Amino acid sequence: MSSSSFVNMATIGDFDPLNATVPATKVEITVSCRNLLDRDTFSKSDPICVLYTQGIGNKEWREFGRTEVIDNTLNPDFVRKFILDYFFEERQNLRFDLYDVDSKSTNLSKHDFLGQACCTLGEIVGSLGSRQEKPLGGIPGKKCGTIIVKAEELNNCRESVMMQFCGNKLDKKDFFGKSDPFLVFYRSNEDGTFTICHKTEVVKNTLNPVWQAFKIPVRALCNGDYDRTIKIEVYDWDRDGSHDFIGEFSTSYRELSRGQSQFNVYEVINPKKKGKKKKYLNSGTVTLLSFLVDIEVTFLDYIKGGAEQQDF
Repeated sequence: MSSSSFVNMATIGDFDPLNATVPATKVEITVSCRNLLDRDTFSKSDPICVLYTQGIGNKEWREFGRTEVIDNTLNPDFVRKFILDYFFEERQNLRFDLYDVDSKSTNLSKHDFLGQACCTLGEIVGSLGSRQEKPLGGIPGKKCGTIIVKAEELNNCRESVMMQFCGNKLDKKDFFGKSDPFLVFYRSNEDGTFTICHKTEVVKNTLNPVWQAFKIPVRALCNGDYDRTIKIEVYDWDRDGSHDFIGEFSTSYRELSRGQSQFNVYEVINPKKKGKKKKYLNSGTVTLLSFLVDIEVTFLDYIKGGAEQQDF
């Protein structure tokens, strides 16, 4: 969470339990864009999305958070989500600003503006499939592309999981060297679509990568539904952003929770190759090396557990 988003939080002294608006639920917002403006001369834009919210009762826009930067693409699917409290009764205005990042500066005025779109959280949640597509505007005379915003209600699952994977004999995609593989994780949605939820780092010049262990909330991976499909795609990284698809496989949290075993060695399948070649077996395998569950303990759990607060 960015430091600016803490500014919106009332202090305990401001809290009036009789007049407090209770959030109905927490909603996770995922952002994608298509056909963004290309502001870079020799390559594609390096976009970032910045979310602004308006305080209830005042019209001042405040920065809520930023996605990651994705290099060299006009069609980003951002991994970093925005998690918002959703109030049924309130009009919660949102503004999404897109920039082409040109340096390491956090000052947005140092980067090229790519367009913006405004809507309310209620509009997104109430749209078909809780998915809204809007044209980006803000640059006169220019078509700025579109933004696609999806909302999903988060359940209160407080587990996180630490996982590690390795690959074996992945397809060679680079002409002069071995592949530079990375994994992309998607959770399935109730309407049959998929939402990106994690990307590993790139392991350079190997067909047998061992990716670093990573921690992810279970609600991000499957929203607490242990049987929901998790799709994992394997890519060969390319500097220009046109990453080569190696193959894919599917699993579920329940399957992964068996830990390291013969059940968690997955064949990486490239459907195009499978359709063309009769003798095609796979494009390598990916193996789960470790799976550790961690349950987040909240301050309320701490109090309920009988810990006494000390007065100092």
